Amino acid sequence: MRVADLLKFQATLSETRAPSSVALTLSVVRAIFSFGFRLGYLERDLGSFLKPPRVDRSLNERILSESEVQKLFASARPGRDRLLLKTIYVAGLRISEALTLTCADLITREDGGQIIVQGKGGRVREVLLPAGLFLELQDFVSGRSGSAEFLFSSRSRASLPISRFQAFRILKDAALRAGLDEKVSPHWLRHAHATHALERGCPVHLVQETLGHSSLSVTGRYLHARPDDSSARYLG
Repeated sequence: MRVADLLKFQATLSETRAPSSVALTLSVVRAIFSFGFRLGYLERDLGSFLKPPRVDRSLNERILSESEVQKLFASARPGRDRLLLKTIYVAGLRISEALTLTCADLITREDGGQIIVQGKGGRVREVLLPAGLFLELQDFVSGRSGSAEFLFSSRSRASLPISRFQAFRILKDAALRAGLDEKVSPHWLRHAHATHALERGCPVHLVQETLGHSSLSVTGRYLHARPDDSSARYLG
């Protein structure tokens, strides 16, 4: 194992994962190398060359405005790339949930349609979609050549979904063209979904069900992410 290999590993993580995930992974790796060095199995502590990124704990700074989200969509390449970003935002999906969607997960309803989402811990949930987006997805599937299983499949290997790396690249390229923060990640769109829905008056329990949060306390964070009111105003 060389220092160059570790630095390449860190660079790959940074391309495909959020800073918090990168920081956690690197902390574990650093601890392993440090332990091996202290026991005498390693001549030097290679983990000391890894520098975890600074993790911004401010949820507010990771929430895109509605106008920024629309700029992002407009800047993404039409077709698969744009629909991927729109589906993540509108359905409030985790990136892993979006990439494992199959064409069979699109279910038609009288009032539009829904998708079947394979969530964390094997939990399955149904997410109703606006009619406009559902029709876009149906047209996208019917207009593709071949019979790809995954909704967002790789162009080079149609039998496989696009990779996390590809998904991050799609988002970052769109963000750069839109003039947005280059550090934007797919999870920002999930944050934006929760905040924008609550700002528009959506009940918090409904946001919880849509996002697949195990607890209302998790969803409740978004009630305070954009404070634009105060109970003090009601007392004056």
